[in-house]
Amino acid sequence: MSEVLNPFAIAQAQFDKAAVILQLDQDMAAFLRQPMREYHFTIPVRMDDGSTRVFRGYRVQYSDARGPAKGGIRFHPEETVDTIRALAAWMTWKTAVVDIPLGGGKGGVICNPKELSQTELERLSRGYMRAIARYVGLTKDVPAPDVYTDPQIMAWMMDEYEVLVGHHEAGVITGKPLALGGSAGRDQATARGGIYTVREAGKVLGLDLQGATAAIQGYGNAGTFAHNLAQSVLGLKVVAVSDSRGGIVNWEGLDPAAVQAHKRQTGSVLGFPEAEEISNSELLELDVLVLFPAALENVITGQNAGQLKARIVAELANGPTTPQADNVLYENGVYVIPDFLCNAGGVTVSYFEMVQNAYQFYWDEGMVNERLDRKMTAAFHAVHQMAQRMQVNNRVAAYLVAVDRVAQAVKLRGWI
Repeated sequence: MSEVLNPFAIAQAQFDKAAVILQLDQDMAAFLRQPMREYHFTIPVRMDDGSTRVFRGYRVQYSDARGPAKGGIRFHPEETVDTIRALAAWMTWKTAVVDIPLGGGKGGVICNPKELSQTELERLSRGYMRAIARYVGLTKDVPAPDVYTDPQIMAWMMDEYEVLVGHHEAGVITGKPLALGGSAGRDQATARGGIYTVREAGKVLGLDLQGATAAIQGYGNAGTFAHNLAQSVLGLKVVAVSDSRGGIVNWEGLDPAAVQAHKRQTGSVLGFPEAEEISNSELLELDVLVLFPAALENVITGQNAGQLKARIVAELANGPTTPQADNVLYENGVYVIPDFLCNAGGVTVSYFEMVQNAYQFYWDEGMVNERLDRKMTAAFHAVHQMAQRMQVNNRVAAYLVAVDRVAQAVKLRGWI
């Protein structure tokens, strides 16, 4: 039987498994397996040549039972509403598993930002905010950057929102530039949070990470920071990295500064002079202690999971492992740190940014990192202990922790 790769179907299947174990009643399960609300819209954008293009956009607010919805905005040519739904669901469980008072949302536009000029990108960004402005705000839904969006795009969106409402509200958007109310440490927060969970995994598994090998599939924002931090915080030796064009490996270790300088100059890690080239699929199967999937969905499947040799898989990407692959990895003794735990550092520091915006007092990077460490460490051990107690894999355990917290909020509100 072929594997289901629809991301929302996967998210629902993962939820269903947790709902059965938690013995949620039928009405609660039905309520939590669907988004509370979603918006579909078109965005007309005047192009630099005078023509007008119409882009398709989405915003899904999966749940706001525990607080305002929270989640990024993707600009991607292959974006789908089911991907947005899945990511909004995962964000709901993510904010719950790290126990911050937020819900889950996600947004996206079907576009190729690499084909747009800066002025076209600004018009698209402002057009997106005009489409969702009535549905977002500090107490409703707070967007953030995601795939192919960045602090500059967030700045344009924040400014457009403030023009529309007629007052300052920096907390409507997170991931902003520091000069406009962004948080110190936000740029590396996703990777740093994942690094803290790998550190804790090493402790519970009795593994010495100092000098051990690691590979990173996906060399965007999270992947590049993971390279720096794996080396500086954990003492790991990163021997392989890859981007959309392919990968490189050097078993003596890859210098992060040199690899990142090469990518800035050439647009890819390929061609780095001190390494051999490998494919993305080959990278996943390298004999390393820690594997960081940091690209897109469904890269570890039932077909290749049996070939993975890593002892720890730390999912910095959203949805990199299919349910069938999860079963294989668990049977093979691979310790998976599931995505909505491993990459929750980003939303945690986004929450810190909202807090700092709300009372107009900003923390230094040391304080941000210290508070992030406490949140990620507590979340890791809550999930690990649940997995041990219930004898389930870590992803199911993370769902058990998160879904129970959201269900409690729904019940206390009297919705179900």
